[in-house]
Amino acid sequence: MEWITAPWPWYVAGPLIAFIMLFMLLFGKEFGFSSNLRTMCSISGAGKFSDFFRFNWKNQIWNLVFAVGAILGGFIAHKFLMPSEMIALNPATVSELEGMGIANAGESYMPKELFSWHFLSTWQGLVLLIGGGFFVGFGTRYAGGCTSGHAISGLSNLQWPSLVAVIGFFIGGLLMTYFILPHLLPGA
Repeated sequence: MEWITAPWPWYVAGPLIAFIMLFMLLFGKEFGFSSNLRTMCSISGAGKFSDFFRFNWKNQIWNLVFAVGAILGGFIAHKFLMPSEMIALNPATVSELEGMGIANAGESYMPKELFSWHFLSTWQGLVLLIGGGFFVGFGTRYAGGCTSGHAISGLSNLQWPSLVAVIGFFIGGLLMTYFILPHLLPGA
């Protein structure tokens, strides 16, 4: 049973993703989670207020089913297939995180210092929650898709805009990690 709880190696997961992408290309489908938000808004009647939401949402039901499956799969993996909450972090990373106010780094996937009601009631927590939500929403709309859509589907289709978007995602992630996040953590 250990093979179920251990992470799958890249040479299994990678070809599975490639197979799914080939399957989707053959059926003329594009993958991306952010398109589900547009579909849900369209189902809710947002097409009455904006042309962006005026489309045949019934053609996107498969993507909503995929999103529900991803959420259920994540729940099942977390509740039933995880051997422990411990994460094997590099000792240098643990030391650096402890210096930023994250005690016991690596003992759980979601540090209590960042994922608690107390932290969300601080100005740092509000900046991360509201600012992060704004930038994710704005960036997804401005880039014409999310990280999964561009990095998996767009790059598989050899789309130049997706390559530019993925490079932008990485640059934004590096800027956030090294220049902004250290000032927002509890030990800042």
